[in-house]
Amino acid sequence: MSREPLGKLAIDGWLAWPETRQLADVLGRDQLRFVGGCVRDAIAHRPVTDVDAATPLPPEDVMARLDAAGVKVIATGLKHGTVTAVIGKRKFEITTLRRDAETDGRHARVEFTDDWIEDAKRRDFTINAMSCTPDGDVYDPFEGMPDLAHGVVRFVGRAGDRVAEDYLRILRFFRFWGGYGRPPADRSALTACRTNAAKLKELSGERLRDELLKILTVPQPAEVVRLMQGYGVLDHILPEAGEVTRLRLTHWLTTRGVLMDGVGPDPLRNLAALLDTDADGASAVAQRLRLSNAQADRLLSLAAPNVVPTPDQGALDHEKLLRRIGPETFRDLVILGWAAEIGAATRLPAARSAAWRDLLAAAVGWRGREFPLKGRDLVDLGLAPGPRVGEVLGRVETWWEDGGFKADRSTCLAKAKDLIGREE
Repeated sequence: MSREPLGKLAIDGWLAWPETRQLADVLGRDQLRFVGGCVRDAIAHRPVTDVDAATPLPPEDVMARLDAAGVKVIATGLKHGTVTAVIGKRKFEITTLRRDAETDGRHARVEFTDDWIEDAKRRDFTINAMSCTPDGDVYDPFEGMPDLAHGVVRFVGRAGDRVAEDYLRILRFFRFWGGYGRPPADRSALTACRTNAAKLKELSGERLRDELLKILTVPQPAEVVRLMQGYGVLDHILPEAGEVTRLRLTHWLTTRGVLMDGVGPDPLRNLAALLDTDADGASAVAQRLRLSNAQADRLLSLAAPNVVPTPDQGALDHEKLLRRIGPETFRDLVILGWAAEIGAATRLPAARSAAWRDLLAAAVGWRGREFPLKGRDLVDLGLAPGPRVGEVLGRVETWWEDGGFKADRSTCLAKAKDLIGREE
């Protein structure tokens, strides 16, 4: 467990940002290190967007120094020692060094410290326990650099202890293994995850949701899900996850199988692909994971659709459905349907794959046709405002659709007038 720097980052990228240099000058270059994901991803040569820092300075001193330098500071989480510095258009979360005084698997009571090793001990994984100075000196007390190079994701210290501090680390392990790891996964970590998996039910739906959706964005989400199922983790939070093959094929289609503008991986679509359930089951998942209303509606429309577009339907039926559910939902249902058909057939004939691709392209490129009438037009024809306006308007719109969208405004008005006259 070395207290000396073991590596060096070049002073470029985020380390060379003027805002980063200013932050170091304000707090003191010997009082500041950058921590967590920005260091990990810089070493791995991955893009860095968020830069977090740590300091032995108490949060009150951090705020005072920033304020004296004219830097906007936000008391993000003073109880946990975290403040946010806003320099220009960039935000930096700065946290005072901490050690856990008490944990219960969901929350931790922390005490401040000036010991960098003590702070690193409370990190989850070795690859997240590294830090670097403003001059690029990398401190790596738990051998995170070799782990990162070899695709090893392991907990700092005893895996069971780290998991017991916060049960969400079970899901974080699978997410980070999916993003940074290579088989085989660390055995002690898997054992700790399996032993504590039932404790996931004690966590809030919001925390479970955020981690699960992140898992569904890793390069090979189906492989991670299979590993989670194999170690009895997923049954405790998502027992409806029965379509791993469809998830794999859905993700493959949207990352490698189809190269098309408007088509890319999507965590909520991947979640829908994974579910083997009906409308009630999809609603239960949405409630359990505390999805927003918009997310819940979308999940329901994809996991338990009333109509699924396929190449076997006619162009007119496709356009009707596009108008009814919108191009985004239509696109997603095409992707899910295509993936399901590949899974059932193993290999599709080239002509069938081309038909699915054409259907997907039709959804992506659809610009829509606007129905030429509105409710006000029927009122102008003498129909009293009320429910009948919507009823007649809907009948005219259906007639317009069935006619291939060819009728113009005057023809639609004539049809509406005829319907109104018949009902009087």
